[in-house]
Amino acid sequence: MIKTLAVMTSGGDSPGMNAAIRAVTRRALDRKLKVYGIYDGYEGLAKGGDAIRQLQWEDVGGLLQRGGTFLGTARSEKFRTREGRCQAARQMLEHKIEALVVIGGDGSLSGAHVLAQEWPEHVDQLRKEHEEFSSRGEIPNLQVIGLPGSIDNDLFGTDMSIGADTALNHILHAMDNLTSTAASHQRTFVIETMGRHCGYLALAATLAGGASWVLVPEEELELRWHQKMVDAIDKGRKIGRPHHIVIVAEGARHPDGLTITSNDIKRILTERLGLDVRVTVLGHVQRGGSPTAFDRILATRLGVAAVDTLLDAPDAPHCHMLGLVRNEVVATPLTTVVEKSRAVGVEIETGNYSQALELRGESFKNTLKLVKTLTRILPAQERHDDGVVAILTGGADAPGMNTAVSVAARCLLNQGIPVLGSRDAFMGLIRGDFIELDWDEMVGWVNRPSSEIGTARIDFKPADLAMIAENIQKHRIKGIIAIGGWGTYVKIAELAAQRENFDAFNIPMVLVPATIDNNLPLTEYCVGTDTALNNIIEAIDKIRHTAGATRRTFIVEVMGRQSGFLALMSALASGAEKAYIPEKGISLAELNTDVENLKKSFQYGKRLVIYLRNEMASFHYTTDFIRRLMEEESKDQFEVRTAVLGHVQRGGIPTAFDRILASRMGSTAALTLINAMQEQSTEISVLALSGRGTTTFPLPEAIKEMDLERGRPKHQWFLQLIETADALAKVHAGSGT
Repeated sequence: MIKTLAVMTSGGDSPGMNAAIRAVTRRALDRKLKVYGIYDGYEGLAKGGDAIRQLQWEDVGGLLQRGGTFLGTARSEKFRTREGRCQAARQMLEHKIEALVVIGGDGSLSGAHVLAQEWPEHVDQLRKEHEEFSSRGEIPNLQVIGLPGSIDNDLFGTDMSIGADTALNHILHAMDNLTSTAASHQRTFVIETMGRHCGYLALAATLAGGASWVLVPEEELELRWHQKMVDAIDKGRKIGRPHHIVIVAEGARHPDGLTITSNDIKRILTERLGLDVRVTVLGHVQRGGSPTAFDRILATRLGVAAVDTLLDAPDAPHCHMLGLVRNEVVATPLTTVVEKSRAVGVEIETGNYSQALELRGESFKNTLKLVKTLTRILPAQERHDDGVVAILTGGADAPGMNTAVSVAARCLLNQGIPVLGSRDAFMGLIRGDFIELDWDEMVGWVNRPSSEIGTARIDFKPADLAMIAENIQKHRIKGIIAIGGWGTYVKIAELAAQRENFDAFNIPMVLVPATIDNNLPLTEYCVGTDTALNNIIEAIDKIRHTAGATRRTFIVEVMGRQSGFLALMSALASGAEKAYIPEKGISLAELNTDVENLKKSFQYGKRLVIYLRNEMASFHYTTDFIRRLMEEESKDQFEVRTAVLGHVQRGGIPTAFDRILASRMGSTAALTLINAMQEQSTEISVLALSGRGTTTFPLPEAIKEMDLERGRPKHQWFLQLIETADALAKVHAGSGT
């Protein structure tokens, strides 16, 4: 059983590294280990001295919202030599470090693997040369755990690497800003993203931002690829799209292997189409700034898992990278990670693009296929005259609904199927209030917040069902796509139950999960949830800015209805000390314990404590009740404030995660409905994000997984993270701010 470990960051910095360091440090301390922080990467490891410092609980306080890495990072020529690695081994032996957690890309993980492989040889050499090591007892092999830290998302063994989500959101923010100026001047912008051997950022940004074209390193281009790009953009202009954005990854290549630059694309578009083209090279702005909620949670989960892996399997030789695969933490040997990650670059350099694409995996290939579909589809020349499809957005609005509507509608219009938007959800079906969804307008809906066709909550009256049936027949509706939350699922189920009474309801329908509450069955995430999480942590980050004013406790109330997802995950992402959630409820005994912990926290030097409370965590122990209780018990040691975030959680431009999820589900919904209409099926399908992709389930299976009495799914994956959140927020002496 190891007693001491060290944590370090290496290579290029990425947002979320600090969150990983915090998780490793606090989990290790909680499990009674001594922890060292290695400053300046492998350079500091070889140097030793003040570059290797013991870390305490308070040393990693206030880090979650900070970008970069407080430990610093540097590329080390010294460590590339055997002598340098021997010096690093000596420093580790002097500090009795038995395990090393390295956060970085393939170069950093490769260095860790080499050090672990050479460890016995370095130990033998140092025993011979230094008496203090020769007299020491048995020195075990070095244990190494790698964590993927790279904005390029180019590492084998994980679906997402730490920092990639933040970088993608930076790109989208720039795209949204450029779209407004492009529309004003009818300009075309060429945006260059990072990604020398990986096109993830460019590909995902194209999907989430609605760009017109994308060029990535993994795709083999035809000899006249530029002609296809020019034709596609020209067709877009002719159907009324006044401006375009072309995304190019820095490593994109001509068929002959030469790099395609953003200026190359500018020249082609200017010469062939006479466009006013501007170039924006985003550069290192992509890797800066505060990490998103996704990156904070990913880094925290992997950091905690790194310590648990080392301690829970003490007899196993650890030389692995931990990654997130299908929403589960998975260990992959470092040799495999490095070999397969670097193999992609080798295949690209040798012109074997098909093999490079295979190595990227199914998720990457599916995204590329979807991007190609969406950038090449156009309104069909002929409209089908055998009926229309209606799309509605039900219940409360959620960020990303417009994206789902936009993608689903364009996929249907591409097949010549007219699409109607039902105003105010089921109210439109009752009143016969529809708007025809136009292709040109749909293109601009990708980044819009809320729902342009409106949402509404409703309880059906007996006459409503007859009116819906009448309007379905009157408007020749042959299929319905319903985008919404719990209430929308229930309403569609009510229509299904009335099929014997109303033949008009015997049409195929597809349900798309969209709610910030993330309380729907079978899906790990719903459209809108990620935006809400980021809205919450941004608000909490701002509350933390007041920490220097006086000793305060904030009780922040968040939405979620009967699901504690937002409260728990926000606590994990923001470093809040507590999350009150409906699944656990609130007891008086628990509140008494929390009051005592509060007192200890301020005695130990904390300036600010944040508790999160789900809006329905308890009927009697309300946010205001908890405030008054804690204020009474504070005895003037600290102040207690409340912050009810309300509808600010569901507002704003949807995040990259929500746009990508909505795009995938929108396209899947359209395809599912088209197939059902062709096969004359009347099945009602429910979409879900499960693992890496979108899965389809029949409605009865989804209803079976709904706990209708409690208003939440019977199985909720995030509850497994309760222990992690509690462990990282424990009260420790000298725990700082």
